[in-house]
Amino acid sequence: MADLLQVSGERRVSLLGGEPSLHPDFVDFVLYLIERNIEVSVFTNGILSESTLEKVKEHLTVITPGPLNFVCNLNDPEQTRGSAQATRRVHQFLSIMGPWTSVGFNIYRLDFRLEFICDLVSRYGMKRHLRLGIAHPVPGQKNCYIHPKDIGQVIQRLYSYRNLLERFRIKPGLDCGFPICRFSDEQLGWLYRLTGQAGFGCAPAIDISPDMHVYCCFPFSQFHRRSIFDFDSLGQVRDYYAELLAKVREELPGIYDECDGCVHLQEGVCAGGGSCQILSRFVDEAPVRLPEIESELQELRLPS
Repeated sequence: MADLLQVSGERRVSLLGGEPSLHPDFVDFVLYLIERNIEVSVFTNGILSESTLEKVKEHLTVITPGPLNFVCNLNDPEQTRGSAQATRRVHQFLSIMGPWTSVGFNIYRLDFRLEFICDLVSRYGMKRHLRLGIAHPVPGQKNCYIHPKDIGQVIQRLYSYRNLLERFRIKPGLDCGFPICRFSDEQLGWLYRLTGQAGFGCAPAIDISPDMHVYCCFPFSQFHRRSIFDFDSLGQVRDYYAELLAKVREELPGIYDECDGCVHLQEGVCAGGGSCQILSRFVDEAPVRLPEIESELQELRLPS
């Protein structure tokens, strides 16, 4: 994989799971990739075993933040209760790796809270960047997600935390799936003033699994899954899935009816929401898609 990254001209890689720290060679993988001059971002829940945490403390704290970064995906301890042991381990991890770590938070309910994030960022000297994602549907599965009609409520809820985020100097970064049309001008102005940028895209975020299969992103993990050995570079992989997503959007350009003809979509400012939201609608509709899409949808359709 390191050879493929370098041949492709890639200088960054993310290690995800599941939980990547469960692998017995996790620390060795990180050290090896950094030795190859590849920047590493580790997505973790922070619940590391005592032995792994000791290895992390011994070998990874000597690496400056930059080549190595962690994104700790946190849940609200009140709304998503975990065990006392799991909470203790998260705090142990943050007490050691706080300066290397930013917060990832996935929004799956409309009454989400952010107070606990501000507390942890301040307490452990974490990076003041908050990676915000919307829980998307996984086509062919029944998972908890935010419906497109409710995204405006999510944005309003986020905006209600503007004073708290500014006080703690925490900059929210939007993951894919946020459509620009659900932001008011006031909300957009606040976001740009606080962060200096905002993205409303949806592009292939290439995932490669341990069995050497590649797919577009997690919600598309069973849609046109291919062997990485079918490609000569990651550029070819991105082109393949970009073309596939374009075909998905040929019939339905965005998650709202008004996306058809939207100037923001036409000019590339906004992608029109998440492609997985569109594909999820296709799964429940009549089999009338393009053959290269419909053949895969048949495998995703749930039995009635």
